Amino acid sequence: MADRFRLTLAQLNPTVGDLSGNAAKARAAWEEAKTAGADLVALPEMFITGYQTQDLVMKPVFHQAAIAEIEALAVACADGPAMGIGGPWVEGRGLYNAYYILHGGTVTARVLKHHLPNETVFDEERLFEHGDVTGPFVVNGVRIGAPICEDAWHEDVCETLAETGAEILLVPNGSPYYRNKFETRLNHMVARVVETGLPLVYLNMVGGQDDQVFDGGTFVLNPHGKPVVQLPVFDAVISHVDFARTEDGWRAEDGDFTAHPDAMEQDYRCVVEALRDYMGKTGFKKVLLGLSGGIDSAIVATIAADAIGPDNVRCVMLPSEYTSQASLDDAEAVAKALGCRYDYVPIKEGRAAITETLAPLFEGTTPDTTEENIQSRLRGLLLMALSNKFGEMLLTTGNKSEVAVGYATIYGDMSGGYNPIKDLYKTRVFDICRWRNAHHRPEWMMAPAGEMIPANVITKPPSAELRDDQKDSDSLPDYPVLDGILDMLVDREASVQDCIAAGYTREDVKRVEHLLYISEYKRFQSAPGPRLSKRSFWLDRRYPIANRWRDNG
Repeated sequence: MADRFRLTLAQLNPTVGDLSGNAAKARAAWEEAKTAGADLVALPEMFITGYQTQDLVMKPVFHQAAIAEIEALAVACADGPAMGIGGPWVEGRGLYNAYYILHGGTVTARVLKHHLPNETVFDEERLFEHGDVTGPFVVNGVRIGAPICEDAWHEDVCETLAETGAEILLVPNGSPYYRNKFETRLNHMVARVVETGLPLVYLNMVGGQDDQVFDGGTFVLNPHGKPVVQLPVFDAVISHVDFARTEDGWRAEDGDFTAHPDAMEQDYRCVVEALRDYMGKTGFKKVLLGLSGGIDSAIVATIAADAIGPDNVRCVMLPSEYTSQASLDDAEAVAKALGCRYDYVPIKEGRAAITETLAPLFEGTTPDTTEENIQSRLRGLLLMALSNKFGEMLLTTGNKSEVAVGYATIYGDMSGGYNPIKDLYKTRVFDICRWRNAHHRPEWMMAPAGEMIPANVITKPPSAELRDDQKDSDSLPDYPVLDGILDMLVDREASVQDCIAAGYTREDVKRVEHLLYISEYKRFQSAPGPRLSKRSFWLDRRYPIANRWRDNG
């Protein structure tokens, strides 16, 4: 009976739908494990298909091709360590989220996910059947239990595995980021090792997929509950973990250990990785955006430059007669600091032409937000024309505060393919800008170090500059008040009375609530953006567009 067991952890970044590409990554990890003398190489949940697949996995030709890819991988990796890899499985008329063990040229075991998450961004009840809870599989004489992701958030599956002889728990995951989630994961897994007395490996994937970013942070626990291995967040890495048989059972030896950065850095890293992967996985190489001289477009330009390099970012200033000299200077300063291309495209002549075209129909009416929104929509038209002509994806720049209350023009400044700051409230945007000015991480930031967002951009009163002397505070409560109310109404689903009890005026709360509900149709048509919280707009919060209910408490 062997007294040592080497496990290779492949914290890697799959691409949804790229079956052959994902298989190639698994094969490369297996080769590395073989060279290192590993007994088993483990890849995350649903790795062969990428995650999350949403309804794509239900398409028969797709899940059949994924299963065939796994079976081919078993044959190709016959002479060496075993492999654990996630993928779909069909049994009878049921489709399952499965974890395959490949060894000696065949599939030697298959674990089916039992608990299917059906909350926040997860719809697994829609996609899969519940698998039966089964016992451990054996690799080179070691009995390993593999509760798949959600299965380890409940005590029953791990308890059953321990009772049926498991000696090590291996938890393959596709767990997406939200702020401070690592502590939640760690607390759940500590509970499992305390309950079972077994060492546990929590293996997570990395990479962006639409609105979700998988942040890695793989760790290994011994029964005392403290990590002995901790891999970095957001980085694709392969790490080897050695287990030794002791008189108390198998124990993991100390291995690679990386301290994780604070929440501010993780938020910023998340939005950078989200955009980088969204570009790479959809085939775009370059982006453009309207650079107004305001804080939101400044941080989006910085995120883009950090994600794909300044040479691949086009910043466009589209001034009107309401654009201040300060905005012109600030926009140019941002583009220059980043090293991005900077184009200057005035909208005066285009706006005059539209005004003249509409004049017979608008005769006798008073100018209002209609004329203001024409400016925004004209900018959207010009930016989309550049996008079409040069194949550059347009980024939109609305923060979560604006997205929440509809302080944006549909088919205008909402135009674009991706919004990196969609889940950042305005007050958080200010904090992120200050953080980025003070910090540079050359290993994952492609833009220069130093002050990318001038102090004036951060300190001046926010304004859309669609009319003379306009300020955001003319239409909205000041951002600390607005964001505080939105945090309660959106992120905590609080009542109007809860908000008033927290110190906000009824007038402000009801005004924000009204704007929140009537803006649902805009959010329904808005660009995707990275999820940073547990209540991001899209899959986390699904409200009807036509909705007459209001909280009159």
